[in-house]
Amino acid sequence: MFRASDLKKGDVVRIDGEAAIVETIKVQSPSARGAVTLYKIRFRNLKSKRKIDQSLHGDDILPEADFERRPVQYLYGDGSSITFMDLEDYSQFTMAKDEIEEEWPYLAEGIDGLLSLLSEGRILGLELPAFINLAIVETPPSVKGGSVTARMKPATLSTGLVVQVPEHISTGDLIRVDTRTGEYASKA
Repeated sequence: MFRASDLKKGDVVRIDGEAAIVETIKVQSPSARGAVTLYKIRFRNLKSKRKIDQSLHGDDILPEADFERRPVQYLYGDGSSITFMDLEDYSQFTMAKDEIEEEWPYLAEGIDGLLSLLSEGRILGLELPAFINLAIVETPPSVKGGSVTARMKPATLSTGLVVQVPEHISTGDLIRVDTRTGEYASKA
């Protein structure tokens, strides 16, 4: 059982009998005396992928979902699906693009820290590491004398994701991308 005040991003709870993962939490503390702190939480249903927004009090109780996190490895993919291997029992499974639409732009061969979420023997989804390293395949030429904190320019990464990077970054560089925000974090 989870109290709403103890929830963190990535926790999995049961909402209406189905597993849902916590995506974002916003805390609203009113200034009036006797007012109750509200927790505005966005969940994502792991089966249907739909978003669920709820406002909860800090002492509201949510049941914990029966699930398991298992390390997986990206094996190969095409334009519509990707095949993964479970690193514990070496079984393989394939996920379609529409099942992992939000994770798709970050998936590339060699990603470490990739986890699958399982419940009752069924794959519910993927959990990405907080940061991944991706190569830049196309960006405007770097500007000589461009500083690290200067203006930003678009860069297309090896997975097709486009992020804004500092001017001094050039094609072929390896960068770290924050998978929670989809933004450039640093040079790898």
